[in-house]
Amino acid sequence: MKKAYEQGILLAGVSAGSICWFEEGVTDSYGDRLEALKCLGFLEGSNCPHYDGEKDRRPSYQSFVDSRKIAPGFAADDGVALHYIDKEIHKIISSRPTAKAYKVSYENRVKEIELETIYLGNL
Repeated sequence: MKKAYEQGILLAGVSAGSICWFEEGVTDSYGDRLEALKCLGFLEGSNCPHYDGEKDRRPSYQSFVDSRKIAPGFAADDGVALHYIDKEIHKIISSRPTAKAYKVSYENRVKEIELETIYLGNL
């Protein structure tokens, strides 16, 4: 995958396929609770999918960032895609009208900023 990435081949994924590109992510793939996970590191920071789709995602991700168990990063509601070009977010798109993406950072406390998200139904 690293070779494909370095050659500019398009890489994509949903859920675990989304977090894998970041330095860290939030997963429930290895047990019955959410955990911080080290990932491939092609993109800086962390990623949390299913931000609105599972009741424990948002508070768990924010708790991981707050306790420094995971680096600050980006969260995406179900149906939202983060489109990167050259390690920078280019666009955020959604297949659901109310779904959003968020930047989650730590500045003396956890801070969540809603990011501009384009609903595909409006195109």
